Amino acid sequence: MSDWPSEPPRRPAPATFPTAAYVTLAGADWLASADPCPESVHARWASCPDAPSTLPCGTVFDVINAPALFGRDLVDRLWTAGPGSGPVATHRGRVLLFAEPGTARRLPALLDWEEWSGAVPPLLCHGPGDAVTVPPLFPHRPPPPEPPQGTRSAQYATHGFKAGVAAPADGTPDLAASRWLVAPDVRRPWLPGPGALLWACIRAARRATGTSPGQAPPRPPGPAPAAPPP
Repeated sequence: MSDWPSEPPRRPAPATFPTAAYVTLAGADWLASADPCPESVHARWASCPDAPSTLPCGTVFDVINAPALFGRDLVDRLWTAGPGSGPVATHRGRVLLFAEPGTARRLPALLDWEEWSGAVPPLLCHGPGDAVTVPPLFPHRPPPPEPPQGTRSAQYATHGFKAGVAAPADGTPDLAASRWLVAPDVRRPWLPGPGALLWACIRAARRATGTSPGQAPPRPPGPAPAAPPP
């Protein structure tokens, strides 16, 4: 099954990977909707907008948690030859890919059928019953003057809620930082499903091993075969 799926999912994607990210008010509404009490999430963000948050998985989104280098390859595959991605964040040196609900359960099962699964590093798949820590709404900065009383939108805007995140000078996102690489910016973002992520995992594994399509995955090291009997 090493050649399945042979084509990337058909959804237009920009030619370049977005290296600047910010969370919009619509994106914040989407994130908060994962919590049973979204208004309490908005209240925490209004008071501490530069603090990380913990949100439950399984209803609005699942999260595929990958090691930094492999995770960056996954996102590269999704953006350069695939359908693009949903929101993507980094936290504690790992990449968090937000995916369709149900992906956390189905992706490991699909990988088990793939002969390339041995070349894919362990992925943490967060679904129902799990929670993930998402980065602050924007990078830490000195607190602005106390905003006047008003709507949640006015509070967020006064705190610089839509401030952009500049990429490093070489254009490569810093995977060690806790930040958004592709931030939520609409109320209902498109999310990749298990098929799109399986496709990206296989191609990232091939790239890591230097194997071209159609070739079998490299065999893991093991004991030398026994000599034939005389």
